[in-house]
Formats: sequence, C-alpha cells, structure tokens
Amino acid sequence: MKTTYFKSNEVKTASHLLDGVVTRKITHSYTVVVGGVEYECAPASHLRLESRAERGDQIALGDLVRIRPHAAALAQIVEILPRRNKLSRRSAVPMPGAVPFEQLIAANIDQVVPVFAAANPTPKWGMLDRYLALAEAQALPALIVITKIDLAVDRSGNLDLELTEAVAEFRKIGYSVLLTSALTGLGIAELGNILQGKISVLLGKSGVGKSALLNALEPGLGQRVGAVSQMTGKGKHTTTHLQMFPLAAGGNLIDTPGVREFGLYDIEEQDVAFLYREIAPLLGQCRFGLGCRHSEEPGCVVRQAVLDGQISARRYQSYLSLIKELG
Repeated sequence: MKTTYFKSNEVKTASHLLDGVVTRKITHSYTVVVGGVEYECAPASHLRLESRAERGDQIALGDLVRIRPHAAALAQIVEILPRRNKLSRRSAVPMPGAVPFEQLIAANIDQVVPVFAAANPTPKWGMLDRYLALAEAQALPALIVITKIDLAVDRSGNLDLELTEAVAEFRKIGYSVLLTSALTGLGIAELGNILQGKISVLLGKSGVGKSALLNALEPGLGQRVGAVSQMTGKGKHTTTHLQMFPLAAGGNLIDTPGVREFGLYDIEEQDVAFLYREIAPLLGQCRFGLGCRHSEEPGCVVRQAVLDGQISARRYQSYLSLIKELG
C-alpha cells in the first residue's frame, strides 16, 4: 500500500473524520488503513496524556480508530472505537517496588496462535499455559503450533516421548495442536487453512522457527515479519515496531516480540482457576466452595483430581505457580 497524506483540497471541514484500522505502530506513530489506503497518524493530545497516565501505549494493533486528516501533515487519531477484545501482558518490573502496567499486544482479533519448537530451543510448557490462560480470559480460540517436528523424530519415525505426552496433555483438555515442519512441509497447508480469513496473533519466543514456518506458508512472509519484530528483553520495554501483515489467501497475521517472561495483566488470583479448562468444571465443589485456593485446603476436589490422574500434575503446578505470582 502507498502511504497517503491529505492534500488541502481533500479536507472538507475541520470535523471531517475517517474510520480505519491500526496496522502498524512505531513508538507512538501509527499507520491506519482506511478503505485500502494507508494514512500515517499521530495520537491526539488527549490520547497521549492517557498513555502517559497509564504508563503504556493505549493504542493497539487491530484497533478501530477515528482519524482527523490535516492538510499536508500527519493525520490525528482522535478516538479509539469500542473493542470486541484485546490481548495484553503485564510489564516487567525493573526494580523492587515498581508497579507493573499494561502492555497492549493487539485488539479485535479472532484467534491466538502460540508457537513452540519441538526442540532447539527446548519448549517451556509453563509459558504455553500462560498464553492459553490469556486466550481463555478473552474467550478466544487457541491453536497450538509445534514447529521443527523433524528435530523430534527418531530414525524409526517415532516422535519424542516427552513431546508426545505434552501434545496428548493439551489435546485431552480440548486444545487443537498442529505439528509442523518447514523442512518437510508437515502441517503447512492445514495451518494456512486455519489462518485464512481471520486476524491471528502469533505468540512465541525468538528462535522457535516462526520465520521459517511463515516462509513455508507464504514465500517472503517470514522475512517481512522478522524485519519488524524486535526483541523485548526482561525488565525493558524496547519494542519500537509492530505490524499486522495481510495474508495472500485472506486474513491478517500479527507477530509479537519474543519475551523471556509473560505475566498476565488485570487478572486476579481467584480468577486463575477459571482459565484452566480442566479445573474450571470442578470449581465450587470443594469443601470451602469458591473460596478454595486448591493448594493445601482439605476437601479439595481439584487436588483429588490431580491425585487420581484426571488433571495433569504439571498443569496443576503451573496453576499454583501463577496464583503465587498474582497473590
């Protein structure tokens, strides 16, 4: 798309407003697409003040916004229209006593796609649990994509036992898991079908093979995504360039910066159990009802379900770790 600035004769009145979607953000500078045309925009002063008050950018990729064009200058984003959903994470705390704030990831999306490598790097399933909890909090479907499957298959063609068990664990509780390999083409066509016509957000650490996966899906897509995805280090907030990419077959893709930690924002300790699919149906059945934390209380049906093998011990420990963090 060609970047467009308004000429003076295109601006009808000072109140002439246009509605569009935010497709790129570069440190408080935004690209808004209106009717297939890109407009470079800056936030109006009241939105800048809100961002400063909240200590985080209040405009997200995927936001529907209202802009006011200016002759021969940047347009202004004057209003963020109501969102149907949003994804955000808790900022890292750079020093003791600092208060974390909300870091917006994206808005108005259709599905969350956590991406993990079968090997190199070793998958951290606790991080995946957090991504899934984030999706559950927004009632969004999640597709788990495992890349580099070719690195987890032995000479007999058998999948690594630990990976097999992990995949079975997530499928048992109702999540779709897609095994992929950019090298062999495994799962690529199916991934394309699932992404088609939807706004999808990719979540995953750097090095999991997203670029190779996206290049296999659509030639050149991985390079375009990788060119603007910056690393956000622990204790920092350095991402400067985020972008939504259109897919040739239809739909849009948002990649996110790789992070070493992922904290949930605006979720209370007592709500975490509702975000674990295998725990949620048991809530209220414990001796202490909804007041049970499912850690050491007697008469806890969740703990009993873990002992009976109905709930994964690993997922249960992940739940305990999260409520401890939020408590």
